[in-house]
Amino acid sequence: MSDRILVALDVPTAEEAVRMARAVAPHVGGFKVGLGLLFGPGPATVAALAEVGKPVFADAKLHDIPSQVEQAARRLAALGARWITAHASGGTEMLEAAVRGAGSASTGSGVLAVTVLTSLADADVERFAPGTTAGKLTSRLARLADTAACEGVICSPQELGVIAQVAPGLTKVTPGIRPAGSDHGDQKRTMTPAEATARGADYLVIGRPITGAADPVAAAAEISEAVES
Repeated sequence: MSDRILVALDVPTAEEAVRMARAVAPHVGGFKVGLGLLFGPGPATVAALAEVGKPVFADAKLHDIPSQVEQAARRLAALGARWITAHASGGTEMLEAAVRGAGSASTGSGVLAVTVLTSLADADVERFAPGTTAGKLTSRLARLADTAACEGVICSPQELGVIAQVAPGLTKVTPGIRPAGSDHGDQKRTMTPAEATARGADYLVIGRPITGAADPVAAAAEISEAVES
């Protein structure tokens, strides 16, 4: 089993998410609940998945005024979320509010600051932040996350070295993970599980290569073996 793998359960229903989680649990370290589930079946999906006995990552991508973010983080932590995401672009004060909210529960919850989405290439970043790149923007946002006492960051595997340089104490969680030969879908800044691990990723968020496989359990076992080898 690879404790580094967090399965993105981007499936239509809470029942399907719990069923998938139980099936692949022997081969992975935890689960991600994304916006599709949080805004569909609802945040209670976090509590249902926590009962499987693995850490649950509530990928809420909070981004609002500090008081609202603190309240949302508190509620997600109370439901059993081990990690809660908030956009680093919301600024230090907002991130600090998220950290307060997450820390108010007795679940040991922490905040992961989202830097630059893996669906964006440098050309996309240039359109809304002229003169910068995904790497430079990630560097700035990681510093904010570190200042706000976030537990870690969400970053593409291509920026793992940047995080190690500017905020080495942050936990590095990387989406955009694709086994060799698999469809990249809407991800643009990607790497294989082995490459991301070699570059220093602490956790790998892997969704469709597992959940969309003909045999999700076999896919999870194969990817886990590749990560640990």
